[in-house]
Amino acid sequence: MLLSSPFVVSPPPLRVSPSPQQPQGCRPVGLLRIEAAKQLTGRVVTTKADKTVGVEVVRLAPHPKYKRRERIKKKYQAHDPENQFKVGDVVELRSSRPISKTKHFVAIPLPPRDTRRKSQLLPPLQSQQADGDQPPPSTAD
Repeated sequence: MLLSSPFVVSPPPLRVSPSPQQPQGCRPVGLLRIEAAKQLTGRVVTTKADKTVGVEVVRLAPHPKYKRRERIKKKYQAHDPENQFKVGDVVELRSSRPISKTKHFVAIPLPPRDTRRKSQLLPPLQSQQADGDQPPPSTAD
């Protein structure tokens, strides 16, 4: 059955002939659906609902008239299946399939900021590694 209506317009289906370099049984590359996963980082502001956290994401954007960068805050609802987050935790939001009307993200824990930076630091200096049994040098005049 073919629908003919001015409101129902569909483009003709794409036909891709298999190239000699493409193995049999593989879908053509042009027909794959590629989505960029959206990742945001924010701070938990509410945990009142079961398996849901409210996360506030802050970003810098130019003011439309004055062109000065300003902080813009937006609140997202994220899925927290184990109720593991507390208010003030820093989490990463990853996009997922819609879980409810307002939840399209899953909250993933991030390590505290101090531990993220310590992994990038150099090893301690030799003076810092000295044993604690030696008294500090005195400055007696």
